[in-house]
Amino acid sequence: MRISPKLSPYLYILPAFVIILCFRTVPIVGSFAVSLTDFDIGGLHGFVGLNNYARMLSDARFWHSVSNTVYFVAGVVPASMVIPLLLAMLLRGKLMGKSFYRTIYFLPVVTSAVAVSVVWTWLFNPEAGPINRVLGFLGIDPLLWLREPRGVFAMILQPLGINLEGVISGPSLALVALMVVSVWKSIGYNTVLFLAGLENIPHTYYEAAKLDGGRTWSTFRHVTLPLLSPTTYYVLIMTTIVSFQSFALVYVMTPPPGGGPLGTTNLVVFYLFRKAFDRFEIGYASAISVFLFVVLLSLTLLQRRLAGRRVHY
Repeated sequence: MRISPKLSPYLYILPAFVIILCFRTVPIVGSFAVSLTDFDIGGLHGFVGLNNYARMLSDARFWHSVSNTVYFVAGVVPASMVIPLLLAMLLRGKLMGKSFYRTIYFLPVVTSAVAVSVVWTWLFNPEAGPINRVLGFLGIDPLLWLREPRGVFAMILQPLGINLEGVISGPSLALVALMVVSVWKSIGYNTVLFLAGLENIPHTYYEAAKLDGGRTWSTFRHVTLPLLSPTTYYVLIMTTIVSFQSFALVYVMTPPPGGGPLGTTNLVVFYLFRKAFDRFEIGYASAISVFLFVVLLSLTLLQRRLAGRRVHY
């Protein structure tokens, strides 16, 4: 059977198109349709229009989960970019056992999130955890970690007589512990990406900078960062998306029903999960998923507009 040359390119992309259509496009459209209905485990109970969205806007627990998520993303994204970049710079240089270190840094990526969460839960245990033992050895009082609902800013400033409450008290210590685990688990993957980007930079640029008298910092600023911008741009977008969608760490380390002490680790995806699979309010959960989709799409377009201009291919 002879295939037309004009038709063959479409046949090559057909498998990927079908997968994206079935597992991406259709669920997104379906979620939006369900968000306009009163749908639960008993089935469809009628069309409610924008009532689920109106309920979402007046739901204090939902907005609490949003503020927790903003704190989480603001803490995880910068650390998940800076630390891997520094490690990639070290691994690129002349270092003994470089292959061994590359393997060690990548191990958390291939390790199950549930297994990682269980181990870190033990490390953060207030009574028997190794972290508190190390703090005690250093003369620091033990912390509650995953059981601590107070904001870290409030905890730091309280000895100075400054009392902070509400959002300005900062993320809870429990949420900060989750940030630490999330950053630790993502370091290996982002390090590999930065390392690949660094090794694609032609060495001639560094030789030219050296001949012009460029020092280490100036070379990094004017040569490495601009030529690494495509990798940095990709890591920024993907880390932001993954951070907004964090779920496994919250579910295992600070399990239901509340999502950590006083709900301080209750992220948006975890709240969505509870509404859909604990309360079976599938219509309302779909409205939350649409909200999250719009937020991620808007942030991606904003990052593309602001950071995309500084990308040098």
